[in-house]
Amino acid sequence: MGEEPRILEPCIAEFIGTYLLVFTVGCNVLSGSGVWAGASIGCVLMVMIYALGGVSGANFNPAVSLALGFSKKMDWKTVGMYCAVQVVAGILAGFTFALLFMDVINLAPAKGYGWMEAMLAETLYSFMLCFVVLNVAASDNNGCTSKDNHFYGLAIGFVVIAGAYGAGPISGGCFNPAVAFGLDISSAHLGVKWCIIYTVFEVLGAAMAAALFRIVRPEEKCFGAEPLAEGSNAKLGAQLTSEFLGTFMLVLTVGLNVLANSPAPAFSIAASLMCMIYALHDVSGAHFNPAVTVAVVISNHQGRTGLSGKDAGAYIGAQLCGGILAGLIYTLMHHGENFPLAPGAGYNYSQVAVAEIVFTFVLCFVVLAVATTKTPLKDTFGLAIGMCVTVGGYAIGSVSGGSLNPAVSLGISASHMLNHGSFFNCIVYSVFELLGAALAAGVFKVTFPSEYSDITTPTVASFVRRKGEA
Repeated sequence: MGEEPRILEPCIAEFIGTYLLVFTVGCNVLSGSGVWAGASIGCVLMVMIYALGGVSGANFNPAVSLALGFSKKMDWKTVGMYCAVQVVAGILAGFTFALLFMDVINLAPAKGYGWMEAMLAETLYSFMLCFVVLNVAASDNNGCTSKDNHFYGLAIGFVVIAGAYGAGPISGGCFNPAVAFGLDISSAHLGVKWCIIYTVFEVLGAAMAAALFRIVRPEEKCFGAEPLAEGSNAKLGAQLTSEFLGTFMLVLTVGLNVLANSPAPAFSIAASLMCMIYALHDVSGAHFNPAVTVAVVISNHQGRTGLSGKDAGAYIGAQLCGGILAGLIYTLMHHGENFPLAPGAGYNYSQVAVAEIVFTFVLCFVVLAVATTKTPLKDTFGLAIGMCVTVGGYAIGSVSGGSLNPAVSLGISASHMLNHGSFFNCIVYSVFELLGAALAAGVFKVTFPSEYSDITTPTVASFVRRKGEA
């Protein structure tokens, strides 16, 4: 007879990780930590994932456990035990921070928002969290058990940073039934109902994540499928879905941060880009930006990257659709409010041109240098690319808004057209951004001449697979 699988140690690990996560949430809120609250919560999730991932898988969230169950990555007995332990840990953590501060947190949508806005916030960022977990920790090709993957904790933890600053001002930013129950039960004298409602939204996000995980990775062994042939319609469909989802979450995070007057907008937006790059880099290359796609195509001399012009056009179409839908969704979440794409106060279009060209160049050049070379970065490629948005966002945000992405520009302009805004600025910004992309490709060719020697016949998106083989 085989040895029975151990369950005590994994349950203890889930209890500790969930307890510390919920306790950190409560301490940040009740101590009024302000600017760094989202970063603190995201980082406690990250460090506990690295500490306990080898023991239990480090779910710390019933929505994550359910997403793993839906995707056939965890048996339902374990899912049930994990969920029970996580909810108990969350409730105990809630009472602990309540005793520490002699105060409680009333779980409910923020003033001025209702169940629909909270539903969108909790569902979409619970989806993002669960989707990133499935892709960076549980997938056959990109998961932490399939190869030497050290970025999984960073990618998962920083989803909280992406959502906390954008969606947090609407719903409170739980994205986790254990957090919802911990806050609501410890403040039961103020009423207990929103933890149930939030849990429904978060489970919906988990189900969406599992469904879309199957679409972007249909070759997973758990689905009983065969590997997809390169160039097949199913492969291209997975790549276009990847580009749509990554761009959608990026533009959504942009809009929510701006409309919420976030204290850390560029950091939150950069985190959203980084997380989705880590999740989907081996599916489509994780461009999420027409300027990046153009830079990759221009640098494709002698078939270096293997991305054809036809596929690039399809990528750009998916990215633009993702940007438009995200613009409409963040406008809906803020009761029809949106914002224009335009030079900042006191600046003109010549200054916008310099700002957008230079920092789009930075973003595209870094993508080419860290992700498309013969020896690409192994673990830090997503961090390097994502942090380009932090660089540009803070450096020239007051000048141009720091779009650096035609899909972002289109999403902002499309949503603003609902208020009779102009579409002209989107075209102007996109021209600047594409010029930055072309400049990046040209400089890359000059600075990396070895990349164009001994070229073998590539396949579509082969440059991202070379990263996995490095």
